[in-house]
Amino acid sequence: MKARPIRDSRQESAVFVRRAIIGFLLILVALSVLASRFWFLQVVKHRELQSRSDENRILTRPLAPARGLIYDRNGILLAENIAAFRLEVVPEQVQDMESLLADLKLTIGISEDDLDRFRSLVKSKRSYQSIPLRLKLSEEEIARFAVNRWRFRGVDVVPYLTRFYPRGKKLGHLVGYVGRIDAADAERLDASRYAGTTHVGKTGIERSYEELLHGEPGYELVEVNADRRPLRVLERVAPKPGRNLYLTVDVRIQEAGELAFADRPGASVAIDPRNGEVLAMISVPSFDPNLFVNGISQTDYNALLNSPDKPLLDRALRGSYVPGSTIKPFVAAAGLELGLRKPSDTVMSTGEFFIPGQQRGYRDVRAGGHGRVDLVQSLAQSVNTYYYALALELGIDRFASYLARFGFGQPTGIDLEGEGSGVLPSKEWKQARFGKPWYPGETVISGIGQGFWVVTPVQLASAVATLSVGGIAHRPRLLHATQQGIGDAPEAVAESQAQPAIFRDPANWHAIREGMIAVVNGPTGTARTMGIGFPYVIAGKSGTAERYSRTTEAWQHISQVAIERHQVLFEAFTPAEAPRISVIVALEAGRGGGRDAAPVARKMLDAWLIGEGQAPSPPASGTDHP
Repeated sequence: MKARPIRDSRQESAVFVRRAIIGFLLILVALSVLASRFWFLQVVKHRELQSRSDENRILTRPLAPARGLIYDRNGILLAENIAAFRLEVVPEQVQDMESLLADLKLTIGISEDDLDRFRSLVKSKRSYQSIPLRLKLSEEEIARFAVNRWRFRGVDVVPYLTRFYPRGKKLGHLVGYVGRIDAADAERLDASRYAGTTHVGKTGIERSYEELLHGEPGYELVEVNADRRPLRVLERVAPKPGRNLYLTVDVRIQEAGELAFADRPGASVAIDPRNGEVLAMISVPSFDPNLFVNGISQTDYNALLNSPDKPLLDRALRGSYVPGSTIKPFVAAAGLELGLRKPSDTVMSTGEFFIPGQQRGYRDVRAGGHGRVDLVQSLAQSVNTYYYALALELGIDRFASYLARFGFGQPTGIDLEGEGSGVLPSKEWKQARFGKPWYPGETVISGIGQGFWVVTPVQLASAVATLSVGGIAHRPRLLHATQQGIGDAPEAVAESQAQPAIFRDPANWHAIREGMIAVVNGPTGTARTMGIGFPYVIAGKSGTAERYSRTTEAWQHISQVAIERHQVLFEAFTPAEAPRISVIVALEAGRGGGRDAAPVARKMLDAWLIGEGQAPSPPASGTDHP
């Protein structure tokens, strides 16, 4: 029998103590590491992890602001918001996007245009953001989706406000339209400010005043379940709606002018010369902006794009017109102000004008000429010879320099994007454009608004407004006032500062005004029936611009030439002694400015009178003159 070893209790106790201490230290280290990790996660990483947790539990849903409304100067609604429903998709909740889109296409119907826009937006948005797929769903489509909703994870029907233009095509170019935000828009827009917004201004006032109309977005924090379905709203910050806009435009004048055009292509602009407020801005033909709001169909777009009348062209802002005789009052001003003419000076009109040393003749309006005429009669009868001679004496350098003071050859600065600049003939322009020298004959025909001349209707209207008040220029503008909310009073927009008067001698302006009064009221005026029955004296000037050269030497009156050869224009202002409205009308085809364009201007002036509290008498038919 073996003997048992004697236990050393002290040694065992020491070993136990050492092991206990080591174990305790290990536990302490482990607890310290765990505590450090807890501290790191709960203190250092608290915000990040809290954010991740909230993202799983709380959905931040942007709230698009209501777009500001647009009114005319009298409070007539031009653009409003109406309730509608759209289909939205959250990409991160969809496992197979193409399969989902194909299924939705069969269920409620989705066009290829809708799919293209959606795919484009998916690339520019974050995966957790809701992206519109179909806009303006019908009640039947909403019902079909509701029945099948269980099949479409990440898809929902959402109410929204869509833009509507109650006046339709009557103000299509001026008011413009909003359209879906595309890839190009997404690049230029502030993503945070447009979160939740699906539409942006594309043209017209909608585009130019997007900053005021859009407003500021809001948001709501929504608690969701594991399937991302909303449970309750935790917090809501309401969006700030855009400002309402009051335009300077008077719808009565606008619609009266559009009706008078009778669908003939052309443009018209009316301005209050005292402050530059645009009272009407017409482009015919126009288009219905409602077609574009929720995505125009390819068929409708092709019809507009391929129409020979070009309804998508804003003729008032970008149209190119040869001014013809409407430029003569400005040429007369150059002659008077630069000391080459006095109002009493006369010129002999024999029917043709010859540059000294040349055999080519430049024809007058009337065969055999008008005889001896002074400034007033040169305007009343639109005598070409007077302005051939004056332009030649001025020379193209002084001619171009002086007429530039009225804004020709440059944008007016109106508060719309895309304005044209026209062409003011000059040596520099021709050299830059064609690389060729200038010839005296080109100066001669520039004096009657032919040759290289090009004006836009808004440019000519601005020049006429400046002329009508003695050469004091105001930048044309369309915004009259803004309003924060329906209950708030509109806040007037500050007027543009008037430029120094162009006329140094008021007598020169009075002489030109007398000539323009004689156009409408004189026995030989080219629009002598236009002012009949109107309570104020109208001053005006007609213009008939031939777009093609004559092919024979035989003299023909304008009425004998095909109507397609002429652009016809008319400019007017009233009351002549203290103008409150000036208007220009440009038609792309007509017999004469006095015959075809002047009656349109008269209709617009009649509508303006109603706003002034007067009822005009009907005018007689126009005359067949340039």
